[in-house]
Amino acid sequence: MKQRLILASASPRRRQLLGQIGLEAEVIPSQAEENISVQDPAAAVEELSRRKAEEVAARFAEGVVIGADTVVAAGGRILGKPSSKEEAAKMLSALQGKEHQVYTGVTIVCCGKPGEVRTFSEKTDVSVYPMDLQEIWRYVDSGDPMDKAGAYGIQGPFAAYIKGIRGDYNNVVGLPVGRLYQELKCMGCLAQEAHIEEEKRND
Repeated sequence: MKQRLILASASPRRRQLLGQIGLEAEVIPSQAEENISVQDPAAAVEELSRRKAEEVAARFAEGVVIGADTVVAAGGRILGKPSSKEEAAKMLSALQGKEHQVYTGVTIVCCGKPGEVRTFSEKTDVSVYPMDLQEIWRYVDSGDPMDKAGAYGIQGPFAAYIKGIRGDYNNVVGLPVGRLYQELKCMGCLAQEAHIEEEKRND
């Protein structure tokens, strides 16, 4: 029987990444509060991902819920999604010409199975080319930064300013699907579904 997979996030990018590895997810956004209570970025994204996953998982008796949260860390500061164009421009000014870190926290909850919860985080280092004020505002005015942590999306127009990365590219997009797949296998959550998808690819 195919396991029900639920993504506790409205991010179309995360759903696409799951589809990329052959996992179809039902999207049910979490209503959990997203305020951060810790300053360490890895701990922050792990806390938020767990909060999101557990809030959605509480509504179901079965299935697997995946919660995720991504932040950018630069100069000792955690950068979430900008609340205005001005804030987006400030974030990009802090990132341009430097290296920063992207952290994504992921929590997997097997509904109806107390204790079947796993939380982890991944870090990717990202280097950005220098940008002048005109380039920053041209990107801000495109609207692309407004729903993204750190005010940029690596898979969009901002790719023109990415000098290099160390780590998982998909982690910067919003979901480290390689690590996620391995964790799901270890938990036995999607063993049958993953096997079916592998057989399809081998046919």
